[in-house]
Amino acid sequence: MKKMLYIWHIEDIIKNILHEHQLAIHTEFNNELQAPMSYNVSTNTISFNYLEVNGYISKIKINEPKKNIVQIMVYHEIGYYLTFKKHKHDLRTLMYGEDEEIEELKAEIERNAWDYGRTLVPERLLPTYDQLREKDSMLIKGL
Repeated sequence: MKKMLYIWHIEDIIKNILHEHQLAIHTEFNNELQAPMSYNVSTNTISFNYLEVNGYISKIKINEPKKNIVQIMVYHEIGYYLTFKKHKHDLRTLMYGEDEEIEELKAEIERNAWDYGRTLVPERLLPTYDQLREKDSMLIKGL
């Protein structure tokens, strides 16, 4: 049986990366979260659900230590932080926009999050980051 990453493992990984990049982003464990990790722009918080994180890692099937995959997930979440910092998206679009507008904005935010997150990734993890990005988009599409 493969070793599971526990709350404190994931929390340490997130806090180390935030400290290394001197980012004042809050972190929280949330076992109600339906995704492995999420960045909330209004509270400036990265939330994670350790069961979802472990499930995601087993679904993604990348031959890399689990802690490296978690690091990559964190860089992607920081990418959301950077996206919202660099682009003042009109978030009213997400609340009141037409379906097509909402989908376009979500796709742009997601693309930017991956692109901006990639700028912080250590060189040795870049190939895995790109691989995870590809596999993640396939999971979202249900492939």
